[in-house]
Amino acid sequence: MASRITLQKTEHKAPRGATQLGPTSPEQMISVSVIVRRKNPLQLSELKGRRLSHQEFNAQYAADPADFDRVRAFAQEHGLTVDEAASSLPRRTIVLKGTAEAMEKAFGVKLNSYEDTKHKRRFHGYEGAVSLSADHAEPIEAVLGLDARPIATPHFRRREADPDKRKKKKQPTSAQPQPFSAVQVGQLYNFPANLNGSGETIGILELGGGYTASDLQSYFSALGLNVPNVIDVSVDGGTNSPGDPNGADAEVELDIQVAGSVANAASIAVYFAPNTDQGFIDAITTAVHDTTNKPSVLSISWGGPESSWSQSSITALDNACQSAGALGVTITVASGDSGSSDGTSGTVVDFPASSPHVLACGGTELFASGTQISEEVVWDDQSAGGGASGGGFSTTFPVPTWQTSAVPSGSSGRGVPDVSGDASPESGYDVVVDGQQEVVGGTSAVAPLYAGLITLINQQLAQQGAASAGFVNPTLYQNANAFHDITQGNNGAYSAGPGWDACTGLGSPDGASILTALTTTTSSSGS
Repeated sequence: MASRITLQKTEHKAPRGATQLGPTSPEQMISVSVIVRRKNPLQLSELKGRRLSHQEFNAQYAADPADFDRVRAFAQEHGLTVDEAASSLPRRTIVLKGTAEAMEKAFGVKLNSYEDTKHKRRFHGYEGAVSLSADHAEPIEAVLGLDARPIATPHFRRREADPDKRKKKKQPTSAQPQPFSAVQVGQLYNFPANLNGSGETIGILELGGGYTASDLQSYFSALGLNVPNVIDVSVDGGTNSPGDPNGADAEVELDIQVAGSVANAASIAVYFAPNTDQGFIDAITTAVHDTTNKPSVLSISWGGPESSWSQSSITALDNACQSAGALGVTITVASGDSGSSDGTSGTVVDFPASSPHVLACGGTELFASGTQISEEVVWDDQSAGGGASGGGFSTTFPVPTWQTSAVPSGSSGRGVPDVSGDASPESGYDVVVDGQQEVVGGTSAVAPLYAGLITLINQQLAQQGAASAGFVNPTLYQNANAFHDITQGNNGAYSAGPGWDACTGLGSPDGASILTALTTTTSSSGS
């Protein structure tokens, strides 16, 4: 009998807020995504801003076919089948299927069934760590799908319908906030008016909910805009599933409507996946390596407290975002809607916003006088039972080199967020959800807002014959004057002040200045 070794960082604790129902049925069919190592280590800094073609990436940084063969041998030895159609060397993902009983023996875990007490959703999971035979373990970095607990929440907040309750929300200003259309927000932030995203594709990741064509028609026609070309991409069986008024429809509609308002001529590819770490990571790698739709930007408005993820899942997802940077795909991520605690009892940042390979997007409350910003403060409605801009310092990732001069000296972890934008439901976005007009906010609105802006910039870059903006963080931190510095308000443990802060990052965008910064840098770095 071959000796077994424990796979590093795969330790799982019992799911919070869930009731164990007993052992998973041994005959239940389970699909797992096995993530294997790259052929060569990838460091974005070593590429020095150069974008790789998919062919170049695959030759250098995809999985080695020999490692896939080792996993195939492992599968055959344990009575598991390989789903070759769902497997991918560029994504470094080989998909195995089999019964719960076979999976338990193969990976050394005991699977139990659980029920999420809040959402009444049933799922299988395990406590402890994954182990497998030593001769097969070497190339494997993560095994996703043995635990199907919901891993993320959407980061949107609806505007309080009761005016009296809205008045209780205290801000460091006497002005009265009003909702906006996404077009108005783009105008207030000086987004380039001569660009529309033509020729570009925006990717949007969704872990639940859906949209309807009638909602999009109603929304865009009211603004005098064309309905964008929206493409649904199914990942791991996820589908566009609208119709639950208490579900994530507001998230999906908000993302499409905000991104499509800013970059109206761009195509929008929506990657629907199950709300598990397997679904989340498979959706990112599918989008990043999608050579059919070719998104140059991926917007993510879902996440969960960094402390709630297994380390192997964090590493696998961060590696997927690193691949995006190498391929010239920008990833914008909502920083969370629960302030400095991220819904926990301490100071915790949201993941994947805390990945050092994404642009983390925090939230403000925006006040306008005509077509000009009159005031802008940190979004913080927590005193009235509402939300606030997520932010703080990672306990997983160290401070990236491009952030060292911005975050407070002595900071031990990557600072979140990087940037911010209008997110308060009080100054939120007029959208159409399930046939109804509503006002929705949250940092969920900020990720597609920046995704739309970067899409406009990518259109300009393409016209110049240059590569896409790609991993924008180093350039943005060198151009802090391209942002409106937010100096009022707090998100709980952290307060805004001059320069970068853990509430609103560098601040809210001046679109024209960001366009100049990214087109100048990207053009000079070559393609």
